[in-house]
Amino acid sequence: MDQGNTSRVTEFVLHSLSGPREAQLFYFVFFTLFYLSIVLGNLLIVLTVLSEPALHTPMYFLLSNLSFIDMCLSTFATPKMIVDFLTELKTISFEGCMAQIFILHVFAGAEMMLLVAMAYDRYVAICQPLHYAVIMSIRKCISLVMGSWLMGLLHSLSQWFFIVDLPFCGPNNVDSFFCDLPLVVKLACTDTYILKILMLSNCDLMAMSAFLLVLISYTVILVTMRRRSSVGMTKARATLTAHVTVVILFFGPSIFIYAWPFNNFPLDKVFSVFYTVFTPLLNPLIYTLRNKEVISAMQKMRKQKVST
Repeated sequence: MDQGNTSRVTEFVLHSLSGPREAQLFYFVFFTLFYLSIVLGNLLIVLTVLSEPALHTPMYFLLSNLSFIDMCLSTFATPKMIVDFLTELKTISFEGCMAQIFILHVFAGAEMMLLVAMAYDRYVAICQPLHYAVIMSIRKCISLVMGSWLMGLLHSLSQWFFIVDLPFCGPNNVDSFFCDLPLVVKLACTDTYILKILMLSNCDLMAMSAFLLVLISYTVILVTMRRRSSVGMTKARATLTAHVTVVILFFGPSIFIYAWPFNNFPLDKVFSVFYTVFTPLLNPLIYTLRNKEVISAMQKMRKQKVST
């Protein structure tokens, strides 16, 4: 810490998954393999969609962007967590901590909005199939993706401006493997009650609004599918199941953590690991294992690589 009239925190101590040396080495190997699987799995989806003309559709365009966001969401903190398993003192600079908070909310906000866009895409495809090609044009898809990133950026900036100028004079222990906004705000050396209310309102408004929009879209879709019975609807149900599973896996832990953001619960750290590490790996598995078109495109791409 810098010494002056008051001490100012220049770094934070992160409390990652605890345990003896053997456990730390196990975590190192486990999460290294997990992280590599996340990157390779999501990168494979992106490359498959780009290389296969049959997948150049709005649904797969949005899916490839979801995979890209998942790679980013897992990369903002997981590599540092992996390295920290090999060190005794797990610290991060003040600037690095602020950067993690900013990046987390950009990617998480963008993913929330992208899941809304994917729900809208399925709504148009199932409820207005005759107008799908017109409504979900390339221009519309690009606008939806750019809008998702813009909303994530605006959300992150609004949160980041709340915290970047707060005074931090100790303690500096963050009870997580990365800097999360509620955990860092509690360490500020000032009354943050009003600030906490504003930040909570911001996070809850975005998360709940996105979740409700997704919920409404899928409810309308389910009602529509009950009235129809065809081969096309069977395929739509399989796609819809994958989408709903991803939504639950992403919004569930996020809503739990930010419902009571300034109170510590034993499961908070587990859920933090879940939505930043496990969910980005589960997403490509869910979409590929239940999607014959993606699997077929991957097999075709593999055959082309082997033949060359």
